[in-house]
Amino acid sequence: MKRVAAAMLAVLAGTPALWAQEAKPNIVLIVSDDQGYADLGCCGRPELKTPNLDRLAAEGVRLTNFYVTWPACTPSRGSILTGRYPQRNGLYDMIRNNEVNYGHRFTEEEYAVSPEMTLGLDAREITIAQVLRKAGYATGVFGKWDSGRARRFMPLQRGFDAFFGFSNTGIDYFTHERYGVPSMYRGNERVKVEGYATDLFRREAIEFLNRNRHRPFFLYVPFNAPHGASNLERVGVQAPDEYYRMYGGLPPTREQRYKAAVTAMDHAIGKILDELDRHGAAENTLVVFFSDNGGSGVADNTPLRGRKGRMFEGGLRVPFIARWPGRLPQGEVSDAFLTSLEVFPTFTAAAGGRLPEGVTYDGFDMLPVLRGEADSQRTEMFWQRRSHKAARYKNWKWVEAGSDGGLFDLTNDIGEEKDLSEARPEILADLKARWRRWREEMNAAEPRGPFRDY
Repeated sequence: MKRVAAAMLAVLAGTPALWAQEAKPNIVLIVSDDQGYADLGCCGRPELKTPNLDRLAAEGVRLTNFYVTWPACTPSRGSILTGRYPQRNGLYDMIRNNEVNYGHRFTEEEYAVSPEMTLGLDAREITIAQVLRKAGYATGVFGKWDSGRARRFMPLQRGFDAFFGFSNTGIDYFTHERYGVPSMYRGNERVKVEGYATDLFRREAIEFLNRNRHRPFFLYVPFNAPHGASNLERVGVQAPDEYYRMYGGLPPTREQRYKAAVTAMDHAIGKILDELDRHGAAENTLVVFFSDNGGSGVADNTPLRGRKGRMFEGGLRVPFIARWPGRLPQGEVSDAFLTSLEVFPTFTAAAGGRLPEGVTYDGFDMLPVLRGEADSQRTEMFWQRRSHKAARYKNWKWVEAGSDGGLFDLTNDIGEEKDLSEARPEILADLKARWRRWREEMNAAEPRGPFRDY
């Protein structure tokens, strides 16, 4: 009997795959900022240098029909953290000091009582980091937090063990100031460091990975690239000169700036992937990448209509890639209807955790869909940005945005060019009714701050 047991142990010891099946997977979530739907080499722009994200797509699954919950950053990123519609978690508009639009430079005293300093994701909301930490994960976030700058809203109070980055919607990539206000943090304290923000986030992410390589970890890297720099000089997107030169001479054009920031981010992502390879951790790591909303400025959202801030596809449909060697197929492209609301339940399921009881989640575990083993459970999705509204049901999309909008058949008209409102009034009425029922459900949900009146 002892000889049999010893033999079995020897077989297991020589079969790493059997041990890997028992180990909790690492989870790496990478989010870009204002990246266009087409702005990857693998998405149809071979002139855009993104070899590392192209490699990730070749080794995993790329989605062409993936949506976020809002056409701009703060509410979209709040849904990633909570797995809930912005109208349910309370963070359904931007946290931003709009006086900077008129050249105002805040003093520290003014900033201390401004919206950017006092508003944030409701403290009652449970983040994915809290769920994964409870499941035994080390948790770290490095980049754009965008869910509140007051200490009670900061990452260390929301389930993360480590944080380096900024807490509002944008900074200058080199000074790390937000319209003149120093904004880079380590943990709960502001810090002064030198360097290009994308490189700093990559450095901190790799250090976190190295510190926690012997235990399961959740690494969240929400870049601010290729978002424009938040400075009073309005210089646009920033990158080191070496990346500008990849696309032409100096001084850089707006398009050069944008492309350079995308390539610099891709380079940083490549270094993170290389570090997973170096530690032999890639096989047991689920890596997910997508943009927080549609592209703006010179970004390319082809073939979609609209851009950041709009309810058309170009504001809401974003590039998505997932890789998990041995668990997800390689080189697959799927048009399954999925959204960022699925991320929270998917990560929880992958980690062997449980969704918190008593909390309504608006998504589901999408791993079976990514594996090609099941159709997507999602048949509908709803959006609201102030008076602008949109709903999708199956292949139909309705948009109401001031004097603009219409009813569109996305199967035959992904560019939302032909308004079928008059031709298909019964479908238009159905989508409007579905949107109203969704809005009633959101109104009936337990109220959350910071914007709702309750």
